[in-house]
Amino acid sequence: MNRSFWKLFSASAIATCADGIVKVSLPLLATSLTDDPVLISGLTAFAFLPWLVFGLPGGALADRLDRKRAMSTANLTRAALLGALVLLVVLGAESILVLYAAAFALGLCQVVYDSAARAILPQIVDRRGLDKANSWLTVEETLGQNFIGPPVGAALFAWLRAVPLVGGAIGFALAAILVLAVPGRFRVERAEPTSLRADVREGLRWLWRHPLMRELTILSGLIAAFLSMATSLNVLYALDTLRLDPSTYGALFIALGLGGLTGSAATAPVTARLGRPRAITLAAAIAPLMCLLLGAFPNLWTAGLCFFGMAAGVTMWNVLTMSLRQALIPTELLGRVLAANRVALWGGIPLGALTGGALAQFTSVPTAFIASGLAQLAVAVLIHRMVGRHRQRITDTYQQPRPSP
Repeated sequence: MNRSFWKLFSASAIATCADGIVKVSLPLLATSLTDDPVLISGLTAFAFLPWLVFGLPGGALADRLDRKRAMSTANLTRAALLGALVLLVVLGAESILVLYAAAFALGLCQVVYDSAARAILPQIVDRRGLDKANSWLTVEETLGQNFIGPPVGAALFAWLRAVPLVGGAIGFALAAILVLAVPGRFRVERAEPTSLRADVREGLRWLWRHPLMRELTILSGLIAAFLSMATSLNVLYALDTLRLDPSTYGALFIALGLGGLTGSAATAPVTARLGRPRAITLAAAIAPLMCLLLGAFPNLWTAGLCFFGMAAGVTMWNVLTMSLRQALIPTELLGRVLAANRVALWGGIPLGALTGGALAQFTSVPTAFIASGLAQLAVAVLIHRMVGRHRQRITDTYQQPRPSP
């Protein structure tokens, strides 16, 4: 890991802490306005909806712009949006519709930021270091979105509702400045000018013609959609099912954080022992089992253990599959193809979130968790079969030169 990586790591860590604060603050704001499961899960839907409407153009922009400056601009915009939301909360003008609009706008910024952040990493780190780099980034994401951001955000929310939003705005502004310290330009050189639409088509064409990437993208999207049936209801599971108060709700993220750290640390030794194909299959099977246990045994101790296990499995899956994508995709196509993957991955989350909310409304929150686990298990079986078909390609990826388009 070189100095450029650690500068990128520092900027990302600050942004992740800010994101963790916002991640817990918006749902808590929503529960102070309504207890309708559909309306609350709708907040998750609006946060990820931008990936459906802007994911592909956002990825194409990451291949056109200087990726470092795109990340900085996205963070500055997020800071400004949170500043506007703070003003509305102070004036008492917040509503569910306002929160939906804020979640959507913040999601648009995240499309640009994430597309550029994932595409810039292979320009900074050698492909043999991608697993380690992604593991380190996952560590800081886990710390920021579980240990630091949510507990701090929940505690500040219990004190004064607008304060955590102020902290998030400051964090994004600081991250926007820090990322500019990464030396160098990160704009991909082009032989000839092309249109944005042509760029999007080129990325989609490459993805569709690559059997492994195509199958991995589709199955990842299904896993994300079915998992969101449960995770979009986390706040209701904590407040209504487990009867926790808002400040204690933030503590549940500590279990998620410990699981994420464990999953990140375990990825390398598990991969070395089982091989990358088997490690991918194992990672895909953990979260479904945890969702089933959360639904079947809704108590605090089970929740702590299962949130820990769920985060460990999801973290291993994310590290292994992201490194595989970054190793397979040509540098000049990284933004577009990774964005197409995110469209499938996060574009299905709104549908899954709304489905989980509707199911919880007509049955119960634990029932939605059980349905989520069963659906994910079915996809895990398909992932096992996919890995079997492409086992040699997955194993050989890190010994081959980077492919050209």
